[in-house]
Amino acid sequence: MNSLLLPTYFPSISHFAVMAQSENITFEMEDNFQKQTNRNRTYIYSPNGIQLLNIPVKHSKELHQKTKEVRIENEFDWRKQHFKSLEAAYRSSPFFEFFEEDIRPVFKKEHTFLMDLNLEVLEILTKCLRMKLEFGKTTEYFHEVENITDYRYLVNGKKDANSFEKYTQVFDDKHGFINNLSVLDLLFNEGKFAMDYLKTQKII
Repeated sequence: MNSLLLPTYFPSISHFAVMAQSENITFEMEDNFQKQTNRNRTYIYSPNGIQLLNIPVKHSKELHQKTKEVRIENEFDWRKQHFKSLEAAYRSSPFFEFFEEDIRPVFKKEHTFLMDLNLEVLEILTKCLRMKLEFGKTTEYFHEVENITDYRYLVNGKKDANSFEKYTQVFDDKHGFINNLSVLDLLFNEGKFAMDYLKTQKII
């Protein structure tokens, strides 16, 4: 399978299932930024249920701004807030401590551009999952594409109707199973079995 995807912040399980099942991956680099999408947000399983982690971005006066040109708003320490949220959510999970030192550095580094952060996050996650990541990048935007499966819609959680097999989550005794969170949820709960899971899930 040849797949076209948008790089997002700690991508969803559906996003990584596509990557795990693809022979060739191309990342969309020329799209316009859209608010309220996973370009700059991810969802985790907190003690209170589903929790949104959102990266603040600088607002542009331009009507259409490319995602690769979007700058992160670093006026307040959102990175510290996000890592604290991850600790509260997953400190008691089976594999948090195992992967903590791999993931922590990205929260210590101040990125200027959202796209650079998202690509670095993908690099870290693929190492944790022992997934070989080789990818191409688009050089111009096409609304419709040929000879490649278009999964760019996964960036919009509202359009992502994928439903996956249950696995054990930290707070599932309180709130039940929550489907298709950030792949971090799968990684911290399933560890080395996460990759097997991703390879076997059906993608719509």
